[in-house]
Amino acid sequence: MTHGFIQDRRRALGLMGAASALAALPRIAFAQGPSERRLVIIMLRGAMDGLTAVPAFGDPDYERARNGLATPKPGEAGGALALDTTFGLHPSLAGLHRRYGTGEAVVFHAIASPYRDRSHFDGQNLLENGSALPYGLADGWLNRALLGLPDAAKSGRSNLGIALAPSMPLMMRGPARVTSWSPSVLPGPNADLLARVKALYDKTDPALAMALSGATEANAAAIGAGMGGAGGAGGDAFVTLMTAAGTFMGDANGPCAAMVESTGWDTHVNQVGPFGVLPRNLATLDRGLDALASGLGARWSQTAVVVVTEFGRTVARNGTAGTDHGTGGAAVLVGGAVKGGRVIADWPGLSSGALYQGRDLRPTADLRAVLKAALVEHMGIEPAHVERSVFPDSAAAPLTRDLFRA
Repeated sequence: MTHGFIQDRRRALGLMGAASALAALPRIAFAQGPSERRLVIIMLRGAMDGLTAVPAFGDPDYERARNGLATPKPGEAGGALALDTTFGLHPSLAGLHRRYGTGEAVVFHAIASPYRDRSHFDGQNLLENGSALPYGLADGWLNRALLGLPDAAKSGRSNLGIALAPSMPLMMRGPARVTSWSPSVLPGPNADLLARVKALYDKTDPALAMALSGATEANAAAIGAGMGGAGGAGGDAFVTLMTAAGTFMGDANGPCAAMVESTGWDTHVNQVGPFGVLPRNLATLDRGLDALASGLGARWSQTAVVVVTEFGRTVARNGTAGTDHGTGGAAVLVGGAVKGGRVIADWPGLSSGALYQGRDLRPTADLRAVLKAALVEHMGIEPAHVERSVFPDSAAAPLTRDLFRA
């Protein structure tokens, strides 16, 4: 372990390990009103390779361990965009690198949820339900969190959250008032038919009536912003969803929180290279973040975005120029409300003896610590509610402090 790695370790331990139990934290004082803050969760389904997105070029074992997948060092052709002397960003993430340079992004490495068994279905379910077990809870942690928003944040909103997805993802399911939206490939319903269905629901099913009303409002807002057709924003589905998220949340009475899905991160084959899928995905993620910021406008300064994935990938390349399901990975916190320009990593190293089960990046940080910080220190939700209802059985993962601007 080099001196630089020891400094990274001590820095991470000082930020994450020194925090007291979440339930004992005092109420946080905020400079901005709770009704103005926004939170976006981006879920990369399929398991993003954190060592490609955030290459550890300064680790002496990096190039050997990656055996053909290593991103060149900063300054070389196609090289990483340096964050510090150890870590960089893939060159497809130039926009995120710019935000890091202006203090709007924090990068986390060697981080994971509590899940360790490498199944997409189970890993995503655990990450979305917020418990310590796959299928441990039937609703989503983000929905439960919205129930704990300050009263001022709830007031005047028909929906507290919105999912930008074809169907309501588990993370957003639950008792809090939420809606969903995605561009349709089908013709819109006849206005007379829609009125008849609404009248029927009003008489027979208040829950369906509320859901239809929320969906109708969301679709009207999207159409008004020029996003009513399939493919908008240049035909890029994820960028379209991020543009929509910015439009919905940019409104003063729009949703406080959003979840946006991105698929296609399961890179078993042809991961990198001129025609590799991962560089394309990272470039799309980068454009999506810019689209969100543009849609939010001035409200970007009050926004935090957390980019998560269900687990990382193997350190070594497999036989088809890709990687297989792994454990530790990377996450990103970005936004105008973020106190950024930092990498937080209790870095375990990439030597053979340091790997988890001899194959994966060893996780040394809990993703829930970052999510808790976003809920408590950014959104103003009571620590006790987060500990008891949002992330039960997570006392071993106290929130990461000092991530947000006052």
